[in-house]
Amino acid sequence: MRAGEGVNSYIGKEVVLHGEISGTEDLFLDGKFEGTILLEDSRLTIGPNARIQANIQSRDVVVLGEIKGDIHATGRVELRHSSNVIGDLYSVHLMVEEGAVVVGKVELTQPVRPAARPVDSSLHAVYSETTERKEPQHELSDVAIAVASNG
Repeated sequence: MRAGEGVNSYIGKEVVLHGEISGTEDLFLDGKFEGTILLEDSRLTIGPNARIQANIQSRDVVVLGEIKGDIHATGRVELRHSSNVIGDLYSVHLMVEEGAVVVGKVELTQPVRPAARPVDSSLHAVYSETTERKEPQHELSDVAIAVASNG
């Protein structure tokens, strides 16, 4: 993929920004940024020239550059071979290429599911009388992995 290809917004490597970036479009960020990034329904790509000091909330995050800050993704985080992340990662899916550096906690979370609609209490009473309760056979728990680099 060439820089900015397949994304709606592009911030080049010679751009320096401070503050908050938010929106609903996919973003390729290849410059310097300090602040907060909120792209909850979008894909954020941190380019190979990027130097980011920010906490990030996005659907998907692809990292080719440097980030100092926490990443919260409701979808996928991809750490490419040139990436350097100092901070905690929280994501449903994680892909790490050989050579990527992470200093911080990595927590793989369960996907967020939409809230169920309330059930009519009269239906619940009928259902509970006709079914027996069974204990779950397996219990899922969060996975936390600490990854550090010596270089």
